[in-house]
Amino acid sequence: MARKTESTIILKKPKILLLGIEAPYNKIKNIEGYFQEFINLARSNEIETDHTKFIKLRDINPAHFLTKGKLEELKEYCDTHNIEEVIISEPLTGQQERNLTDLLNCRVFDRTQLILEIFEKAAHSAEGKTQVAIAMLQHRKTRLAGKGIYLEQQAGVVGLRGGPGETAKERELRHINELILKLKKQLKQIEQTRETQRKRRLRAPFPLISLIGYTNAGKSTILNALTKSDVLAEDKLFATLDTTTRELFVDGEKIGLISDTVGFIQLLPHQLIEAFKSTLSELGYAKLLLIIIDSSDPNWEDHINVVQHILSDLAIDKPVLYVFNKIDKVEGQPELITQFDRYQPHVLVSAIRPNGLDKLKQKLILWKQQLSHFSHT
Repeated sequence: MARKTESTIILKKPKILLLGIEAPYNKIKNIEGYFQEFINLARSNEIETDHTKFIKLRDINPAHFLTKGKLEELKEYCDTHNIEEVIISEPLTGQQERNLTDLLNCRVFDRTQLILEIFEKAAHSAEGKTQVAIAMLQHRKTRLAGKGIYLEQQAGVVGLRGGPGETAKERELRHINELILKLKKQLKQIEQTRETQRKRRLRAPFPLISLIGYTNAGKSTILNALTKSDVLAEDKLFATLDTTTRELFVDGEKIGLISDTVGFIQLLPHQLIEAFKSTLSELGYAKLLLIIIDSSDPNWEDHINVVQHILSDLAIDKPVLYVFNKIDKVEGQPELITQFDRYQPHVLVSAIRPNGLDKLKQKLILWKQQLSHFSHT
C-alpha cells in the first residue's frame, strides 16, 4: 500500500439532498418524468446521492421559495440526515438561495447552477468554453447582491466542501464585469471566424439542414447514422454542446450539409440562451429544421413546446420536419402513435435499428427534389 504523504489531500464528499419540487407554474403533464430528468441532470454532473425528496408547492414564498410548512419539514430532514448540500430542481433568486442556506445551515444550489456546471464540463471547443464561462460569470453576479462587506463561502461548485473565502463585494463585482467584457471580446473574434467559415460553406450550392430538439433525444446518433460520422453520442444530458456540420449523402446523392446543435431543456437558464445565441444563429441559415423527438419519453409533447418556444424567442421561422425517434420503444402503442399525427409533416424512425432511418432519408430526397424544382422555376 502506498504511504500517504503530508501533501496528500483527501476530499470528502458532502451529504447531498436532491430536492425535486412540483411548482405551481410547472404545467408539465408527467411530473414523475420531470423529477427523473432532474435526477438525470444531477447524474450528468457526476453527482450521486442516497437522499432524494419530492414535494408539491401550492404557492411560492418570495423570500424562501418554499412555504413555511415545507421549510420546517425540509429543515427537520436536513438536520436528521446531516445534509450538507441541497440541490433544488427549480431556479432560485440570489436572495432565496441565501435565505435557504442560512435557514438550513447547508449550501444550497439551484437548477441554474446545476445546468451551468454540466455545460462547463461538456464544453470542448474554444467557443463553447467561452460561452459557458460568460454564462457562469453572469449567474455569479446575481449571487453577489445582498452580501455583507465580505462574501461568504458561496462561490464554488456542487459537491465540494468549503469555498475560496471571497474578497469585498464591490471588488468582486468589478472583477467579474472585467472578465465578462474580456470573454465577450474573445467570443466576438471567434464569431467572426465562424461567420467567415459559414459564408464559405453557404457559397456552395447545397442547402443546410439543422438538427434540433430536446436534450438526449438522439440528435447526435441520427447525425452519425446519416453521415457515417463519430460525433460523441451518449445517453447523457447535454453530451453535445458544439455545433458539428457534415456533408449528407443519401443513396450516393449529395443532399446538402447537416448540422447538430446544443440540446434544449425546460427552464434552460436565460444566461445560456444568451451566451449561445451566436451558435444557435446557425439555425437562421438552415433551409430545413429537423426537430428530433424522443417518442418514448412521456413528456414528449412538452419537449416539442420547449423547442418551439426557444425558436420563437430566437425569431427563427423555418420549414420543419418532426422526427419521432426511438420509435422501437413505443411500438404496440397505437394510441400514442396516433397522437403524433398532430405534428405535420412528421416521420417515425429508430436511429439504432438497421434501416431505421430509411423513411427519413426518403423524406429528405423528396424535399431536395422539391427544393431544386422551386429554385429553377
